[in-house]
Amino acid sequence: MSNSDKSMNIHLWLPQLFSFNGGIQIYSAFLFQALQNLFPDSRYEVMIKHDLETSSSITYLPQTRFHFAGSLPAKFRTPLFAAQLVGNGLIKKPDLVLATHLNFAVASLILKRLVGIPYWVVAHGIEAWNIKNKYLQTALMEADLILAVSSYTRDRLLKEQNLAPQKVTILPNTFDAHRFQPALKPDYLLAKHHLQPTQSVILTVARLSAGEQYKGYDQVLQALPQIRQSIPNVHYVIVGQGTDRPRIEQLIAQLKLQDCVTLAGFVPDEQLCDYYNLCDVFAMPSKGEGFGIVYLEALACGKAVLGGNQDGAIDALCHGKLGALVNPDDVEAIAQTLTEILMKKHPNSLIYQPDSLRSLVIDTFGFEKFQFTLHQLFQKLPLLSKIANFSS
Repeated sequence: MSNSDKSMNIHLWLPQLFSFNGGIQIYSAFLFQALQNLFPDSRYEVMIKHDLETSSSITYLPQTRFHFAGSLPAKFRTPLFAAQLVGNGLIKKPDLVLATHLNFAVASLILKRLVGIPYWVVAHGIEAWNIKNKYLQTALMEADLILAVSSYTRDRLLKEQNLAPQKVTILPNTFDAHRFQPALKPDYLLAKHHLQPTQSVILTVARLSAGEQYKGYDQVLQALPQIRQSIPNVHYVIVGQGTDRPRIEQLIAQLKLQDCVTLAGFVPDEQLCDYYNLCDVFAMPSKGEGFGIVYLEALACGKAVLGGNQDGAIDALCHGKLGALVNPDDVEAIAQTLTEILMKKHPNSLIYQPDSLRSLVIDTFGFEKFQFTLHQLFQKLPLLSKIANFSS
């Protein structure tokens, strides 16, 4: 087989990669890394909508070419970026376009109809719910493969968009197991937040966006008075920033919880593991999460985890095997379950075994598993299966 037979020309279309660490960006980075590990002889054109330049935080193969649209005026960035995607695709004619946001699917469809280029697109969470845009609906129907991050996301897409079941497959989120490891409660955070080492701490890590109140921090706040009846010195720490903070502060005051809630605000990436290790239980009883990488990060730190039983947390917690799942609208159930966990009375004994939790979450969602699953998926597309098999 010649060198040209061994390599693909892959175009990756990403919202961001270097400048922001939200869930989609983290997924995009791991997908990019896995592709380059699996197919090191391939050529990569990476089109990034909001970034301005690369950074040393992510390594890449020398034959990778980046195209940044972050300097384009925000008002016109979307149409100009779409034109760049289609134009670059027409000139370079890749073997595959892989887009990590559903909104890029329409440009993928144009390219496929013009020159027959196959495309895969990733479906994460809220951007995939209740899609009404006719062009996007058509783009999903004609995609060669849709990668859903959870069975919840897949099931909703199939139900709402009437897609063929074989069209949508699952490539779950993954995480950096080296970054997130069990440790003692950090002294500097205990001092900073005026906490005692033996004090029970509940933690939520979430963007505090007015449009993302489904994360469940309201319900945890409302559950605190009931939890305090059994655990008077319990403390709740919320990590994250956003437009919803003033309303949350108002709710804290209304519930008279100023003495037992800390809004930690923005936390640098290098401190995030320390915050997981500060807590005794990680709680995010959400009801609209596509998956939730934060659950994996907390589990990798050996922490008990509580999630909602109506969204992607079901996948992340393996249907309750790795943590506790509750009705995210039932404040009393949230309070009761968090109390049980903190008082070491929860029936799932695994949540009190940090090493076992860590081992299981790595086996199930670690990067090696993610990369293996991605490699298997490449064998589904006839045009690329020869290369995927050659590389295995």
